[in-house]
Amino acid sequence: MPDANASHVALLAERLLEWLAEHRLEGCPYAVALSGGVDSAVVAQAAVLSGWPSISVTARSDSVSAVERRDASDLAAALGIEHHWVEPHELSDPAYQQNDVRRCYFCKSRLYAAISASFPGYQILSGTNHDDLGDYRPGLEAAAEASVQAPLAELSIAKAQVRQLARYWHLDVADKPASPCLASRIAYGVAVTSERLERIERAEQLLRELGWGEFRVRLHADEVARLEVPAASIERLASADIRTRIVRELKQLGFRYVTLDLEGFRSGSLNPVFQIRT
Repeated sequence: MPDANASHVALLAERLLEWLAEHRLEGCPYAVALSGGVDSAVVAQAAVLSGWPSISVTARSDSVSAVERRDASDLAAALGIEHHWVEPHELSDPAYQQNDVRRCYFCKSRLYAAISASFPGYQILSGTNHDDLGDYRPGLEAAAEASVQAPLAELSIAKAQVRQLARYWHLDVADKPASPCLASRIAYGVAVTSERLERIERAEQLLRELGWGEFRVRLHADEVARLEVPAASIERLASADIRTRIVRELKQLGFRYVTLDLEGFRSGSLNPVFQIRT
């Protein structure tokens, strides 16, 4: 008897390829904004399978960690899609640096402008999925202004289905945890600087080395580090040896206070702060 779930995923894959075929423009190759995560990986894989001329493009930026840049490069090679880098220079924009609730808008505007400038005439595709539409994401406004197309969102494909598609196509990133840009770790109103981004990256690398796969190091005013790990592993992080090492090394990086969030890891935990204030 056929596996109903497998048939459903195969149908999703077919719909995605059909969408790409229906929306391509003659003489306009696809440029997939490739982050290294599962969403853009699925879009890039679909672009390759569509047979339409396609490239992938990743931002070389202080807000994108070295791990994510490496993952994007490795992913493009595995997919067999031509890979390019662009430099959005978002830190040169005072509106971005001041880090208000529209920071993501200014970042994405520069990213899409850089892609368009480097690859004029290309149709830009993003990995935005249906679930993203329900979160606070001012970057979606920038995408609309730049005529960026989001096939996953257009087809109402949610995150869980994206992961199913990734498994269907045997992508290594199928179960990779989401990892937004480093600037998303900085509380609204605290300026984004290269030094702070580097400090967050190094702090998260320590958690990675200690064995965590899902985590965030949030930075608040007065250089407060708020660590988020899955609730089930809070006790381990609070154990004497690990706690002592983390506190010592994060203070050496320049954090004044090191705190542990007892609610545990959750994506977008800074967004409710914005929602309460509005």
